[in-house]
Amino acid sequence: MTSPVRTGQAQTMGREEFGERFRQRFVDPAFDAEREAIARLEQIAWEAHDEGRKAPITVKAGEGFADPGYDLSREWRDQHLRLKALQAEWADPSTPSRVLVVNASPRNDGTCPGEISKTWRMTKIAREACESQGMTVDVLDLSRLTSDYDRHIHPCKGCVSTAMPLCHWPCSCYPNHAAGQTNDWMAEIYELWVRAHGVLLVTPVHWYQATSPLKLMMDRLVCADGGNPDPTSTQGKKAELAREIELSGWDYPQHLAGRVYGTVVHGDVAGIEGTRRSLCDWLDWMGLRDAGFGARLDRYIGYYEPYATSHDTFDADTAVHEEVRRAARAVAIGVGLMRSGRMKLGDETLPPPRRK
Repeated sequence: MTSPVRTGQAQTMGREEFGERFRQRFVDPAFDAEREAIARLEQIAWEAHDEGRKAPITVKAGEGFADPGYDLSREWRDQHLRLKALQAEWADPSTPSRVLVVNASPRNDGTCPGEISKTWRMTKIAREACESQGMTVDVLDLSRLTSDYDRHIHPCKGCVSTAMPLCHWPCSCYPNHAAGQTNDWMAEIYELWVRAHGVLLVTPVHWYQATSPLKLMMDRLVCADGGNPDPTSTQGKKAELAREIELSGWDYPQHLAGRVYGTVVHGDVAGIEGTRRSLCDWLDWMGLRDAGFGARLDRYIGYYEPYATSHDTFDADTAVHEEVRRAARAVAIGVGLMRSGRMKLGDETLPPPRRK
């Protein structure tokens, strides 16, 4: 007998509160001429919310799913097929080697600070270094969360803590059209991670931790480590079915395993080592392979010096520039070793003593 599903926490939103929240997007007086049209849209949005129309456009799951007749979100199924194709491309030895360089600073000159970040400058150094090693490079600039219109990484809802098979690969929690949780950037980010043979994370430290954009992405990548690629097996989000599947024996598939990684963590006072360790532990846990000691970099830039001159301090610290290049080159070289089958780890032939 599985554990009972506990309920009773969620709060419902009434029509009046919903309307107030919906209209917040239209406070600009330029919308005044269209108030009647906005009111009609508000009513449609309320009905979708009240009826719970999370995925208003569906298609039959089709061949390869536990329940081919199940109505899947068309958006989810399209992405599922796309990731399968990209994983096959990743495994094809004839395809170009790719490195994903992630800029995790939320700062850029298109938003409140009005200035680029030192992290962005390191990202550019890393990109050039990877390209010098013959890599095709994708850059993921997470600062776009703070400057782009209506771009989101919605938070993880913790499905895995109810049962691992309830967490779908890719994440099926979003988009949720009934709740207005749309324009979820993770749909594109999953594709970047799947295509990559190597990943280099470049991040500052915020309050002894990873930045908020980076942590949002990390949490939403939980589905890459044990996630269920078949939502029909749980009939969507039926917790009791997911628990039965997990207890009958779940294999925790690692959908990003085998990729090579490096990290570049910088700060000004404290927290660089702890942040670097936690990032490396996370990537190790997902089955990625580190590219060596030099690819796991943490450095202070202007230790206890003014923020106002930090770019100047970075300019002067050319050794850090070279260390970033070295980390990026190490990832690129590691990708070559991995793809040729020459990257070996001592424990890779040993069976795990337990899952999770």
